[in-house]
Amino acid sequence: MAFAALFQSTQHFLGASHKTLPSSVTVNRSSNHGNGWFPAAYSPLPILNPVDGLMDTKSPVGEATVAKRSGLLAQLDAGFGGKASDESVKAYNEFYETTFQLMKSTDLKAFDISAEPAETKARYGKSKFGQGCLLARRLIENGVRFVEVAIGGWDMHATLDNRMEEVGGDFDRVYATLIQDLESKGLLDSTLVVVATEFGRKPDFSGGGRGHHPLVFSSVLAGGGVKRGYVHGASDAKGYAPEADGVSPGSLHATIAHAAGLPVQTDIITPAGRPMQVGNKAAPQKGVFA
Repeated sequence: MAFAALFQSTQHFLGASHKTLPSSVTVNRSSNHGNGWFPAAYSPLPILNPVDGLMDTKSPVGEATVAKRSGLLAQLDAGFGGKASDESVKAYNEFYETTFQLMKSTDLKAFDISAEPAETKARYGKSKFGQGCLLARRLIENGVRFVEVAIGGWDMHATLDNRMEEVGGDFDRVYATLIQDLESKGLLDSTLVVVATEFGRKPDFSGGGRGHHPLVFSSVLAGGGVKRGYVHGASDAKGYAPEADGVSPGSLHATIAHAAGLPVQTDIITPAGRPMQVGNKAAPQKGVFA
């Protein structure tokens, strides 16, 4: 389940979350969310491998050459802007400027998980998901507003018995470590941890696995003022469809937006003049909060 629109809507309403660091980061995703119809600077920063951190932060040329090239770019854009007024040109200039600022900032240390104590790194484990969650905690700790960490390997149509312990076991251990780590640092109450997916799995077991099932599946919210030990809604006896208090994807997005302090029912007008809302006019589930 992609949260790009949620990331961008939050930056639209609340502004940037940090002077130099990006407001949103995606970890372990092979493709970036992009910025959609929002300005270019709203696009989440992709980190393909948390161990490598943010790569290519040092310019291959000197600072004087960078300044000369950026000055030439500004001249070209000024000429173009005088002939065709386009906000996209301004947006990309801002994107380049924030990139230059980050490259020169000491805040880059937030992306370096090698600075973590060996004991902490060991608790998160060596998997990309574990290292990604450790990086996420560092980024949140340093002022990044949203971090999404992807974990693949759940496509178990025929290998459920062999692979669930490996994939599910790693997820359980890493997730528990992240919650404990956030709480020990006093960050859990102000950080909402969301476990979400695109779809669920059929309740029947066939062919050695379980097929796709979009009708019912579960998400988890922790921290951020959410009630502890609370279960919202229920499936039917077979786990095939919602039976009580079902929550749509839009409502989940609206709930996260509510926790972030967004005006959920306020329209955002696209460049085409279309009114859009976080969660597509769905209501947040306020009952999940203490």
